[in-house]
Amino acid sequence: MKNNPFNYNPQILAKSNATIGEATLEQPEEVPLKKYRKILLSDVEVKREREILFGRKWNSLDIGTFGIVLSMHLLCLFAPFNFNWAAFWVAVALYVITGLFGITLSFHRNLSHRSFKLPKWLEYFCAYCGVLALQGNPIDWVSTHRYHHQFCDSEKDPHSPIEGFWFSHMTWLFDTISIAERCGEPTNVGDLEKQSFYRFIRSTYMVHPFTLGALLYAIGGFPFLVWGVGVRAVWVYHITWFVNSACHVWGKQSWNTRDLSRNNWWVALLSFGEGWHNNHHAFEYSARHGLEWWEIDMTWYLVKFLQTIGLATEVKVPSESQKQKMAFNNNDVVAT
Repeated sequence: MKNNPFNYNPQILAKSNATIGEATLEQPEEVPLKKYRKILLSDVEVKREREILFGRKWNSLDIGTFGIVLSMHLLCLFAPFNFNWAAFWVAVALYVITGLFGITLSFHRNLSHRSFKLPKWLEYFCAYCGVLALQGNPIDWVSTHRYHHQFCDSEKDPHSPIEGFWFSHMTWLFDTISIAERCGEPTNVGDLEKQSFYRFIRSTYMVHPFTLGALLYAIGGFPFLVWGVGVRAVWVYHITWFVNSACHVWGKQSWNTRDLSRNNWWVALLSFGEGWHNNHHAFEYSARHGLEWWEIDMTWYLVKFLQTIGLATEVKVPSESQKQKMAFNNNDVVAT
């Protein structure tokens, strides 16, 4: 049966009109709903496909970012021909240093969400580890992430899969103008801009990862450069980007966040716990993302260790009453 927006019975109205000699009122035509493309193996619809690579003007920052990302991927092509165990373990160590200490502990949970406090020397050390991940300086990284939470999966979200999976995964990085157009100037990082350390890192950002590359080359030659910079950087890149893409497309929703965030176990394993993304969007202030005992969260274990030895303070986790407020009720739909 067709939906009638005016809530009348056409048959009764037609008979009434015929009785008084009027023409029969025709039922208004339905406007067909627009069909959107769904992302593979997901119910998420791409509603605004965004073309980044072609048909637009690139500024110098876009070109520079694309050049660095492309260079790291090209460097990986040399990996099979420059393998040795020392280089491999250097890559693994830097994966932990830059990914766990740098991106997840520092950039994300400490700086973006202030989920806990660290002594300044340790805060700056962990932030410097994040700088070596080659994902941008802390001020810009934190600003973009805070805007993501503020405008999650809306037209102002810097990286939502409603504009395409690959847009949310990586191509948004190459369109810095669009972020400014959507969100305006980065006025949400005043807490970091007040600190001279973060301003210094922003102004000298590229010096630090390139210095690391030079140091690795001096110690172990080209294999250390390939594995310690190229392979490691690309590995951490895509793990970080899967949180933006896969964790808004595939997985389960445990909490009523009213966005597309999902808990994705395999992303969680690779990203030191960041894949429990629906948990995070429900309680973005929480230092703990894996809220169930079986939800492995290496970043939380590190925070808990730092708390135990007195280095992490004011550690935030959701209370039972806060969990009840975010729980689904019978009328809510759970995305899968």
